[in-house]
Amino acid sequence: MGEPRQLAARVGQAMFDADRASREFMQMQLVSCEPGRAAMRMTVREEMLNGHRICHGGFIFTLADSTFAFACNSHNKVAVAAGCTIEFLKPGQLGDVLTCEGVEQVLQGRHGIYDMRVTNQKGEVVAMFRGKSAQIQGTVIPEE
Repeated sequence: MGEPRQLAARVGQAMFDADRASREFMQMQLVSCEPGRAAMRMTVREEMLNGHRICHGGFIFTLADSTFAFACNSHNKVAVAAGCTIEFLKPGQLGDVLTCEGVEQVLQGRHGIYDMRVTNQKGEVVAMFRGKSAQIQGTVIPEE
């Protein structure tokens, strides 16, 4: 059981090191990457606010989408998004620390379904995201 966890952690770190959009532009943190699961965090900054002075939904979507990518690639089989939906439930405010936790619901053949929950620092649910993944050829890191 320790081996899949270690593999997922190594896959997560390799992806995060190469993911300039999440790491540098969005300033996300990879909290964890485990088999079929991942968690990421970001703080809502001034430049993320829309015309209503709340976090632009696209940034919340990106946090969930990035977390989805880590969860569905955690088995070291390259997976891409085949589709996704999001429900916005509460606005993100300036300074909020948003955490997204994603969990694999089902993985059958090449396709998986993953649910992401985005919460603020008070534990309030900001958004729910569901993604469908499709595995393609290749591995994230070389197989040993």
